[in-house]
Amino acid sequence: MKPDDSIMARLKPGCICMGIKLHRILEAIDSGAASFEEIARLTGIGQGDCGGRRCGQKVEDLLRQRASSKDEDLPA
Repeated sequence: MKPDDSIMARLKPGCICMGIKLHRILEAIDSGAASFEEIARLTGIGQGDCGGRRCGQKVEDLLRQRASSKDEDLPA
């Protein structure tokens, strides 16, 4: 992640209901969390009024992006 992206992730919401910033979700993914459930356990997302309907899709998209970027990093 570029420095500007890191700063923006600290400002952007990850879970609106619980007030958890995007950088906490990204840190969980970087630490090896590979599913919404794992990320929720580490960060507390998905426990608000919407039950993960708002942040769930965002998390799935982030997991897909990270998986595809790891695939690109592998030698051919």
